[in-house]
Amino acid sequence: MHRIQLDKDIQPLSEFRSRVAFYFDKVKKTKRPLVITQNGKSAAILIDVSEYESMVDKIEVLEDIKLAEAQINDGLGISHQNVKKRFAKRT
Repeated sequence: MHRIQLDKDIQPLSEFRSRVAFYFDKVKKTKRPLVITQNGKSAAILIDVSEYESMVDKIEVLEDIKLAEAQINDGLGISHQNVKKRFAKRT
């Protein structure tokens, strides 16, 4: 995901409401998220769909890695030699 530019990518809700289409186009074009504030505090983030899908994919990979590490730590891993033997039997 592209980094937020603090001077350009934070808008109050009132400004966002008045220019919704503009901000949708901006997020789609720049691929940067838009932070929407309410009463001076961050309230929501608008993000491009493709950027969101990319983030979800990355999170799923990280969760798989975390699960694999836990399985290895619990002794559920398979040695490289055993994997090679299993694949050799398939051919």
